[in-house]
Amino acid sequence: MEIGIDSFAATIPNPATGHTVPPADRMEALLAEVETADRAGLDVFGIGEHHRKEFLDSAPAIILSAAAARTKQIRLTSAVTVLSAADPVRVFQDFATIDLISKGRVEIVVGRGSFGEAYPLYGFAMEDYDALFVEKLDLLLKLRDETHVKWQGRFRPALTGQGVYPRPHQAKMPVWLGVGGTPQSFARAGSLGLPLMVAIIGGSFDRFRPLVDLYREAGRHAGHAPESLKVGIHAMGFVGETDAAAADAFFPGWAYMATEIGRERGWSRATRAQFDAMRGPHGAFLIGSPQTVRDKILAANEALGGISRLTFQMSSAMLETKAMQRSIELLGTDVAPAVKEALGKAPHHG
Repeated sequence: MEIGIDSFAATIPNPATGHTVPPADRMEALLAEVETADRAGLDVFGIGEHHRKEFLDSAPAIILSAAAARTKQIRLTSAVTVLSAADPVRVFQDFATIDLISKGRVEIVVGRGSFGEAYPLYGFAMEDYDALFVEKLDLLLKLRDETHVKWQGRFRPALTGQGVYPRPHQAKMPVWLGVGGTPQSFARAGSLGLPLMVAIIGGSFDRFRPLVDLYREAGRHAGHAPESLKVGIHAMGFVGETDAAAADAFFPGWAYMATEIGRERGWSRATRAQFDAMRGPHGAFLIGSPQTVRDKILAANEALGGISRLTFQMSSAMLETKAMQRSIELLGTDVAPAVKEALGKAPHHG
């Protein structure tokens, strides 16, 4: 199992002090987090894409490019690229360029986005939400496989064999499909034989098992080898010296973000009781001491029939850089090796 981190470059006020870190300082801290993850031996670091005031990640390829120049081993990915509102040609060129800078460490996770701001910003209609994604994913995969593409669609001018450059360092740059909870998305990923990245930001891991099974069955039905049907999980997570320390560090920022975003969606205010239930044995938050987090990862792996990649969304904690870096170090030096050792001794699912 690969273990890593996703960041949305959050820039919300510190719930304890009311202080908001200046954007340039927050970006500096984010790049320091990527460097720490690289040194700690984590496998992957992802940068999200949002077009809102709370986040600095509207241009994730630029952040990943800076990260590529500062790191040696860690794989770098989007989390997710809002492909529906982007030009697949430009997306491919951006990530192929980062792949050259990093000498083959880049991946793309594509999705439709959990927020809608990108659509009107770039002149697209929300009612075309799914049609845009289907068409643009088709083009992106063709661009990955062919230098000179002939292609025609509804939402973008046709390609008539023009060369698309540069070509990436990797022979086949990985493209994952990021999904929320719709069965159609899971089945689509399986039919295409693409690795799956599931955002599980609430509830429990086991409730996603039927959808993961649907993905694997669709992949098998389409003739894809089982080992190519990778399942990744994106979850809220934070590692502290103790369970209580981790919970107290993560809760204020999570509650602020969940309440602010929830207000837009008609949700009730986020509470500590909800949070504590989510970090309990049956909830999907991976928050606690290294031992607690290790045990929950292994339980999630079992519940879903095998996980290939697990990425932690830590930035809701909105902590000082040193505290964030300590959590990253604990994940890389304590949790990840313990998980991999345990899985090495157990029957391997995939």
